[in-house]
Formats: sequence, C-alpha cells, structure tokens
Amino acid sequence: MDAGFEVSVVPGPSAAVAALVISGLPTGRWAFEGFLPRSGRDRSTRLAAVSTEPRTLVLYEAPHRLQHTVADLARVCGPERRVVLVRELTKLHEQVWRGTLGAAVLIDAAPRGEYVIVLDGAPAPAAATDEAIEAALGDELASGADRRTAVAAVAGSLGVPKRRVYDAALRLRP
Repeated sequence: MDAGFEVSVVPGPSAAVAALVISGLPTGRWAFEGFLPRSGRDRSTRLAAVSTEPRTLVLYEAPHRLQHTVADLARVCGPERRVVLVRELTKLHEQVWRGTLGAAVLIDAAPRGEYVIVLDGAPAPAAATDEAIEAALGDELASGADRRTAVAAVAGSLGVPKRRVYDAALRLRP
C-alpha cells in the first residue's frame, strides 16, 4: 500500500483475518475483541483496556452502532490513532476506509453489512522524566510512605528502574 499498490484479499472463513490483512496495519501481534458491550460498566472497562492495548485490535460492529463506537474509541484512544473500517469484505460493494479515529467520527455509515474495525495498537508510553519521577516520589513520601516503599511504588507506577527512582530520592533528601 505504501508503494501505491491496491491490496485485496481472497474470501476465507474469517472476516477478522481478512480485514486485518487488508488494513495495512501491523499484523505481527494482534488481538480479536469481537463486539464491544453495548453500554454500561462492561463497555467502559473494555474501552479502557482497548485504549492501552499495544497490539493491533480487530472489532466487529453493526452499521447502526458504528458511529457511536468510533466516537467512544476516539474519546478513549485519542483522535490521532489509526483505524481501518471494512465493510462487505470480498463482495461486490467491498469498502475499505483508512484514516484516524478523529476523521472516522465524521463518516456516514452505510446501512448494510457488518463492519470490521481494525485499530492500530496503542503507542508506547512516553519515558518518565526526572521531574515526573521526583514529583511522584514527593507525593509518595508526603503521604507517609518510607523511602523504600515510595521508591518501589513510583518505579512500578512509572515503569522505570528502581535505581533511577532511588537516585531521585537521594537528590530530594534534605
């Protein structure tokens, strides 16, 4: 696709795999989510998990709920996350739309056919800065935690080595 070639798939037993292949998104590691819960706490929990999942995700959605689901995904994942919407795979009226969640919110869904949503994985979290480590460490220490407990908690929450947090704790020491 990057070279300007059109990509097509041969009909197979799984719309999820066909959509994944035609999407052009990374296929090395991916997960199938199926249909998201329609509402409530279950939907919120699954959307939160989807927002941080680093693998490419494949979801199914009915055409009358597509805009609602894409809007929810844009809200939790951010409008810049890449997405591919696929409809009527391997049929005469096959449609593949590629773009961002922000642009996908504006799409007018066709009334026919189930959609397959292929969502790019979450980007790797930004590396913690020394300032962020010191601020988190200061909060932990202010809440009454001893240095050892605070270092372990901050290292775990920010995903940084304990040694780096310990060095920050030494710099904070009066």
